[in-house]
Amino acid sequence: MANHPNHHEAAYLSLMRGLKELDLSGPCVPSDLVLIGDHAFPLAMNSQGQVPMAASLYGKGRIVVLGHEDYLTAFPALVENALTWLRGDGSNNFSVGLHRNVKPLAESIAQSGFQTQVVEEFSGNRGFGVYVTDAYSVGADPKALVAFLKAGGGVLIAGQAWSWAADHPRENTLHQFEGNRVAGVAGIYFSGNVGELEKLPVYPQIPSSWMAAILGKDFEDDLEFLLQGVSEFLIPNGLLASEVLIHGQLAFPIGTTGNGRPFLAGAYYGQGRVIVATHEGLLGRQELAPFWKNAVHWLDEGRQGVIGVSLDHALGVLQQSGLTCHKSGFRKDLSVFVCSAYSGDHAQEIQNFVAEGGGLLIGGHAWYWAQTNSGKNPLKHFAGNKILNKMGLSLLGATIPSGKYQAPDPKQAIKDNYHFRHLLTRFASHVTAGENLTKQEEECLKKLGNDCSSYLRMKAHDSCFYTQVVSTLTDILKKSGMPQVSEKCPVKRPKDHLLLNVGTEVYKTLP
Repeated sequence: MANHPNHHEAAYLSLMRGLKELDLSGPCVPSDLVLIGDHAFPLAMNSQGQVPMAASLYGKGRIVVLGHEDYLTAFPALVENALTWLRGDGSNNFSVGLHRNVKPLAESIAQSGFQTQVVEEFSGNRGFGVYVTDAYSVGADPKALVAFLKAGGGVLIAGQAWSWAADHPRENTLHQFEGNRVAGVAGIYFSGNVGELEKLPVYPQIPSSWMAAILGKDFEDDLEFLLQGVSEFLIPNGLLASEVLIHGQLAFPIGTTGNGRPFLAGAYYGQGRVIVATHEGLLGRQELAPFWKNAVHWLDEGRQGVIGVSLDHALGVLQQSGLTCHKSGFRKDLSVFVCSAYSGDHAQEIQNFVAEGGGLLIGGHAWYWAQTNSGKNPLKHFAGNKILNKMGLSLLGATIPSGKYQAPDPKQAIKDNYHFRHLLTRFASHVTAGENLTKQEEECLKKLGNDCSSYLRMKAHDSCFYTQVVSTLTDILKKSGMPQVSEKCPVKRPKDHLLLNVGTEVYKTLP
């Protein structure tokens, strides 16, 4: 089946056809779903901005994720719509495979004209157009189901992860909860957070809320792992790094300047992970070797797989750190790939490699490209960003000076430091709900305005989060109004800087 960008609204209308309300007031307690990437979009959203149902695309296939397995029987009209959408436009394949744990669905599905077959587990493509399972029955090896999805199959998966997360407090729900090994690849994660119980209206368009911009994780455990034995980051004299814009729900800063400008960042993407250093020279610095060793282990996630390195200076440092690495270009059989950000070759393959569980360590700056490509937008056209944007990270033309920068305290890094998504949510709550900002948050508003402007220039209208940011900023501007500025009344407040900065860029995004 063919998937095209900008078709999310049409997909939403197909999935919610004929539905006026979703009674999610209980007794089922769903997981809040975390959405990332360009293709995931919510089907329902409660008053807290939580998402109990969502859909996405991956490869040529489609997936619908429900935040509780009982929703499969509670909403038969939604399930019928989902099966129709999942089998693809123009498809004549009415065959639906069901895992034995969702066998009770078979009769009602058959009454809707589908041909059903109940199986013990998914094993290769048996000719199904769609496969239905709960989130607890994906199996130890989900690769066959992911391959089915990628090749054009449809997957309907339902369950909640909050009880699993409570029983496995030391485990990483995003990657280790069974259902996420399939749904996560397509950018939808069952989280350990409980969804609020409410009756929800079905909106005429994809639901959106500024509250949905919150971070999907606190990253404390990730930073503790990455920063073992690391107290500072040195950007040596003569090395000019770029700033990185961290905009993904599962992206986070690792190394920042004293005023919160990041030059080292990480992210979860699908079932894999990525770390970006904003100058490739940093990958060859011996004084940063302890961090790079931690980083490769974090990216490898215990697989002890093959580490492929395309950069000679990085290869030397990693090998001297005791890691088994090989000089290599991109290969699908790698566990971790280390490369520069200057080539767009294999961009889609690298994104899929990470989504399906690989690790990516990528280094490079965008400032030189921005200076030598006047009139072009680095967020859209710089090679590295063609890989990174979907992962919630973007290299900017702004520079980071050389110097020593303190490593953050993992317990406070996200709470105390600037994060685009977090402050955008806080500012929206300040404008729309009257919540007070802290002094530190107010001081960061000018930076938020700059980052919003940079992000809006991405023009990623096929991304659900991008359209959500545009909608949020439009609402903020309508509520606040544009500040009146003149020679006698110059801009003084950070809030006014933000509104003026963002107003022009929001206007440019409008069709």
